[in-house]
Amino acid sequence: MDPLEIVNTVLTSINKQNPIVSLHEPLFDGNEWEYLKDCLDSGWVSSVGKYVNRFEHALQEYTGAKHAIAVVNGTAALHVCLELSGVQQNEEVLLPALTFVATANAISYCGAIPHFVDVDPLTLGVDAQKLTAYLDEHAVVKKGKCFNKQSHRRIRALVAVHTFGHPVDLDPLKGVCKEYGITLIEDAAESLGSFYKGRHTGNTGLINAVSFNGNKVITTGGGGAILTNNDTLAKSARHITSTAKLPHAWEFVHDQVAYNYRMPNINAALGLAQLEQIALFLERKRSLANTYLAHFNDVAGVKIFKEPPYARSNYWLNVLTLDNASLAQRDAVLETCHDYGIQARPVWRLLHKLPMYHQAPHMPLTISETIETSAICLPSSVNLCLN
Repeated sequence: MDPLEIVNTVLTSINKQNPIVSLHEPLFDGNEWEYLKDCLDSGWVSSVGKYVNRFEHALQEYTGAKHAIAVVNGTAALHVCLELSGVQQNEEVLLPALTFVATANAISYCGAIPHFVDVDPLTLGVDAQKLTAYLDEHAVVKKGKCFNKQSHRRIRALVAVHTFGHPVDLDPLKGVCKEYGITLIEDAAESLGSFYKGRHTGNTGLINAVSFNGNKVITTGGGGAILTNNDTLAKSARHITSTAKLPHAWEFVHDQVAYNYRMPNINAALGLAQLEQIALFLERKRSLANTYLAHFNDVAGVKIFKEPPYARSNYWLNVLTLDNASLAQRDAVLETCHDYGIQARPVWRLLHKLPMYHQAPHMPLTISETIETSAICLPSSVNLCLN
């Protein structure tokens, strides 16, 4: 494995026109200026306005979810998903150690305890077979509820993350959750435009979260959404993300502690214009992924991660893996990339290694640790020119 050869292969995959090749940057090439100007001209820039409704309806139509509730960011969306799933203080929530810190933070917001599990190298998501074996040994079901044998805390939910936009294998995880009395939630923050067995992600879990951060497939600047097919949960989500204010012409009456999480109109306007272009964005991202796959096919000691056979991925971030890699090898590649203006990055530091979560329960994380030392995220912007 030669770091310089890897850099040269990246450079032959993309047409480097600038001194710096960003990891992921948005493209504004549609109605963004028109819709934003309309917000400014009308004065409707905050959390009430026509673009919030239009964006939510467009999300429902695109994803197939019955309800979409636009909020300020993906972390807020996941926080609400967890709360409405019944997650309570001192309960445990299963999640992969290989994910962005927001997944664990949202669990902590509920006063619950993250419980980290390992992933499948073929999907980068939670390994259902390994999770079943782990729960068989470490958990017990009493009256339809799952409890950790060691901590005696209830294991309330599993957050399945679609890592780098690649759909996790949901059907086996749904089976595990049913067997153990655990609620399934999808962290679909990175997977807008990804489909699991022909169905858009965010439709299998009870209630699910999407992100529209600046580095996602489409962006609202900062923003997210809650997706669910449950009418009751959708109604509750709208209520508690709007400070639980009861409708009235002038009175301010709130009937519970809630959150000021609703997406502003100006952000929704940006998101609507972006969503109108998602087919083009996904086409370009798939083309880039295929270009990487072709160029790295003959490079010894490395490979590009390819979508699972049951899925159609949005290829949010393209991932290069190094065979038998160490941290030193990984960092040598990263340093060489940055020397050449290529803003590649490693995957996240595994969450059980962070100071606030180092005492959280976890199963053996062999595959996650291997991915941490061997995976590198490559530039994946929709506006990259291909060679």
